Amino acid sequence: MERIKMPVPLVEMDGDEMTRVLWKMIKEELLLPYIDLNTEYYDLGLEYRNETNDQVTIDSAMATKKYGVAVKCATITPNAARMEEYHLKEMWKSPNGTIRALLDGTVFRTPIIVKGIEPVVKNWKKPISIARHAYGDVYKASEMKIPGPGRCELVYTAQDGSETRELIHQFEGPGIVQGMHNLESSIESFARSCFNYALDTRQDLWFATKDTISKKYDHTFKDIFQEIYDKDYAARFEEAGITYFYTLIDDAVARVIRSEGGYIWACKNYDGDVMSDMVATAFGSLAMMTSVLVSPEGYYEYEAAHGTVQRHYYKYLKGETTSTNSVATIFAWTGALRKRGELDQVPELVRFAGLLEKATIDTIEGGRMTKDLALMTSLENPVVETSEGFIQAARQTLETLL
Repeated sequence: MERIKMPVPLVEMDGDEMTRVLWKMIKEELLLPYIDLNTEYYDLGLEYRNETNDQVTIDSAMATKKYGVAVKCATITPNAARMEEYHLKEMWKSPNGTIRALLDGTVFRTPIIVKGIEPVVKNWKKPISIARHAYGDVYKASEMKIPGPGRCELVYTAQDGSETRELIHQFEGPGIVQGMHNLESSIESFARSCFNYALDTRQDLWFATKDTISKKYDHTFKDIFQEIYDKDYAARFEEAGITYFYTLIDDAVARVIRSEGGYIWACKNYDGDVMSDMVATAFGSLAMMTSVLVSPEGYYEYEAAHGTVQRHYYKYLKGETTSTNSVATIFAWTGALRKRGELDQVPELVRFAGLLEKATIDTIEGGRMTKDLALMTSLENPVVETSEGFIQAARQTLETLL
């Protein structure tokens, strides 16, 4: 077949360790033979981020604003051990956090459903998408260790110099304190991204916080969501036949466990971080979950929801065989290619993305899979493929579909 043309590039963000290895395999086996791949490439590997003082991460986010669609490989967020291992100039911030802040987006994560990989929660029949606010809260918090007795206060100093104070605690001994913040503009962007995504996918939207306890912080989230919904989205939701409702986070957890799935669950930053891992693991694996950052301006950044698979990478460097699950990384590419095709009106690209996803799922349902899935599948006598072997098997299935 003639390779599919891409008139507009998408932003390609390369990453680290084993996922970087898979990235190259996926391009060579599943993309380049079929697509005249048009990307603007950014190396977000930790060595190059260090070399550029992390400017490359900022540049990649700005390029995403320019072209509208990006695909990102998993990257290392360095800790003290990584500082030493990679001889870093400083402990660079999470690339995901930097990109999310610059794009002011919301992260939507959805399990990839495959026959033979049954959810732990038996009544879950449809995917549950987690919409995670990607700004503020504990991720931008200021913290302090309290050495002994004393008074700790929140202090707001207005531009005219006037102060507003709120007692946090009168310490009688050592303790700890943390100050979190958020922005109304970011919460509004979060709400609009959630409402727009619900309309795009025609799914009900749930939103949950703990406003009964956090009567100002969490309640502000609740109020902003409701105001925007009532003003701009209520009629559109009714026309689309979908619903929006708010509930407490503890009630939401109970509802989720009892449900059959098939909706979007919007969460604040930390709640979304935790609940997306819970939902992914209950459905099967973090390696079987799509992740897309959506901004209210219409920028899209697709990525795998998992890490760089460090343990497998060290085995790979020793020349040992690995069996690393590449499904989420493949779906990051298909998500970006589909969106690029939709925006640029290239139906061949949209069709190819769908066929590659089908080929990937059909390969697993046909009994060929990586070791992590073989350990949990209900299919009899699965064939355990290597990292490269699974990608090659998916290509064989793709060839039959094409």
